[in-house]
Amino acid sequence: MSGTQLRPTRLGGTTRALRLGAVRIGYEVRAYFRQGDTVFFTFLFPVVMLTIFSVSFSEGSFGQAADGTEVSAAHFYLPAMLAAGLLLSGLQNLAIDIAMEKSDGTLKRLAGSPLPVVSYFIGKLGQSLTTGALQAGLLLLLGFTVFGVPLPEQPERWLTFAWVFVVGVVTSAMLGIALSAVPRSGKSATAVVIPITLVLQFISGVYLSFSMLPDWLQTVASAFPLKWMAQGMRSVFLPDTLEVLEQGESWNLAGVAIALAVWLVVGLVLARITFRWIRKDA
Repeated sequence: MSGTQLRPTRLGGTTRALRLGAVRIGYEVRAYFRQGDTVFFTFLFPVVMLTIFSVSFSEGSFGQAADGTEVSAAHFYLPAMLAAGLLLSGLQNLAIDIAMEKSDGTLKRLAGSPLPVVSYFIGKLGQSLTTGALQAGLLLLLGFTVFGVPLPEQPERWLTFAWVFVVGVVTSAMLGIALSAVPRSGKSATAVVIPITLVLQFISGVYLSFSMLPDWLQTVASAFPLKWMAQGMRSVFLPDTLEVLEQGESWNLAGVAIALAVWLVVGLVLARITFRWIRKDA
């Protein structure tokens, strides 16, 4: 009898948490676009960098496709900026945002409200997925319409894009939630988080061709998820003739999936361990 009574209660609690989480997504997305500095440094930054690289190296060639077509700077850097966008929308955005909410008392107020922590996480994750999707759409539109980047015609490449995007954003978001525990205050969050994301972008084949990096630095970068996100995106948008520039001369999509899955689990565990509504030393 008691088990029968508990099931509807648990189901009702889950349904409520999901409903509140869906509502929270809308709130988080609106709050995100009201912050001008956040919009520039996480949403528009890859767009600006793609434009700069495409214009600066417009006369250069970054390889050839099988049909002899030259790979332009815009074509070469589009997957890199898409990968960077995953990191910025998830890790950088949430790490700074949550650290600020801890510092200004927002999380303390939410802790005293009926909002379940699961609903709060759903809101943050939904924000990252929504803004990341909008950012990716803007990058693809810019690359195709302004810089003439050819988009894939094979459905399997778009399927690869979809799973790399979703797993990449979710992994970055979980790591961002965990990293939010590191800054001592909201004011220091930017100074702590942005250097980390910048270093990862430089060593992971975003601003520099990954093949140009020394072998030891490529090995170091392979320990972090951004390298694998960038590699997965390159497999979607770059011609197969450039596959030889990767480690092992292969796109290694199985390795991409395994690395991101491992980091997703690590992010989930760290987020569960480190997240608090308020700082312990507050």
